[in-house]
Amino acid sequence: MTMKLKIPPALVFLSFAILMYLLDFWLPVGEFEFFGRKWMIYALTGIAILVSLVALLQFSRAGTTIDPRDPAKSKVLVTTGIYNYTRNPMYLALLLLLLAWGLYLGNAFNTLLAALFVAYMNRFQILPEEESLEKEFGQVYRTYCMAVRRWF
Repeated sequence: MTMKLKIPPALVFLSFAILMYLLDFWLPVGEFEFFGRKWMIYALTGIAILVSLVALLQFSRAGTTIDPRDPAKSKVLVTTGIYNYTRNPMYLALLLLLLAWGLYLGNAFNTLLAALFVAYMNRFQILPEEESLEKEFGQVYRTYCMAVRRWF
């Protein structure tokens, strides 16, 4: 079963990153600075890269697809490693990158756009994926969903 909405998550991420930039550019309030901001940006970016690489490596080793637009191509349900802690590590990595970008831009209102990214991904990407995976893997997937949180 192919999902109805076929916008690649990377494009959604890029759209939100552009919106964050535009919000920072046009909104005259909300600017901030704090000690350690630069290190927090590095930490979030590093964690995002590590999380995404581990998740991609696990999918590769399992021999299953990383294309989220057609979850029916999933041959194996990956539930170990990083998937013990989050059902969506690749989306979590994108969120961490958006938070790092928001810190770099230094506008507090960008956190609202990061929250909207989560809401968008839940509604238009994750829920349809979960429906497809539940049809494909049945009770095994339902049990996994009860044991592991969606984001973190």
